[in-house]
Amino acid sequence: MTNRNAIRIAVVGVGNCASSLIQGIHYYTRERCRQGVTGLMHTQIGEYLPCDIEVVAAFDVDARKVGVDVNQAIFAKPNCTKIFQKDIPQSGVIVRMGQVLDGISEHMLACAEDRTFVRSAVPESTREQIVRELKRSGAEILVSYVPVGSEQAARFYAECALEAGVALINNMPVFIASDKEFAERFRARNLPIIGDDIKSQLGATIVHRVLTDLFAKRGVKVLRTYQLNTGGNTDFLNMKNPSRLVSKKTSKTEAVQAVAAKRLEDENIHVGPSDYVPWQNDNKICFIRMEGQLFGNVPMDVELRLSVEDSPNSAGVAIDMIRCCKLALLNGLGGPLEAPSAYFCKHPPKQHTDDEAYEMVEAFIRSNTSKLRAVGP
Repeated sequence: MTNRNAIRIAVVGVGNCASSLIQGIHYYTRERCRQGVTGLMHTQIGEYLPCDIEVVAAFDVDARKVGVDVNQAIFAKPNCTKIFQKDIPQSGVIVRMGQVLDGISEHMLACAEDRTFVRSAVPESTREQIVRELKRSGAEILVSYVPVGSEQAARFYAECALEAGVALINNMPVFIASDKEFAERFRARNLPIIGDDIKSQLGATIVHRVLTDLFAKRGVKVLRTYQLNTGGNTDFLNMKNPSRLVSKKTSKTEAVQAVAAKRLEDENIHVGPSDYVPWQNDNKICFIRMEGQLFGNVPMDVELRLSVEDSPNSAGVAIDMIRCCKLALLNGLGGPLEAPSAYFCKHPPKQHTDDEAYEMVEAFIRSNTSKLRAVGP
């Protein structure tokens, strides 16, 4: 049944992250939210609960997903994330063929059967067809989950959002919100955009940033640091192609550098994906090491191991991004949303410390909710 007050979203890329997002929309029911739930940064934003989000359009290029109801496509291979909400009814929204562009790395076409992409034989949708579908569906927000390294595809769908007149959430490390030209174009169309590169709920980047900020606040000089990540999902498999890692490494590295007391020389910081381990599936294991100097230049070091299910770790953040984006739409805000981008993304248009970004996003939610309540129904 369609929720008349739903936040209507379109999803590009029906992979593990989209799977966790859609599972979460159905898991966090109104009843569960009333009873009190865990795992959400905000149970309610404005008047909206997670279950008030509705997927009204979806695009992919894999034969196992194209032509399938989106609520079933999220469980198709090569998706391998944890299933925490099995009972999801048919949505009536069929996954449409998108445009491939650089969305599939060549090495992904020759992997094990349950990991490879199987390119759909359905002809690619034209830009006009995608824009038409966004308009027909009544989508308000386009949520981009194109693979890492898909520079052309990310920009293509940003162009589609602009043409269709919908807001954009750029979860990927392709710089759209933080690109001055794109930012100005979204501002000119009075369309909100949140980006770039989603920061997980409790992932490698946020933990590394907190440690780096802690060193700075406690007067400990950081000499060198690394962050090594392994995983077994298609994101890590995709990133075995080093040519697709440039923007990802930049995004993750700058997220850490931004909170350091003094910027580290390039040779003293290494942040990025390290290897693909198939049996890990959607589990991501992160190793962080920091070496520094205490009082009297006495040396010290910290080592940390973090293990998380990668896609649910991002889905809770995406649910907050969507609801903040809806507040912006209702209040007539266009262009990059500074506070949500700073809090939810690794490479926002303007970096802030996590404490600052937290206060900013809380103020954003309070202010924009108050404005709507003042106006009334």
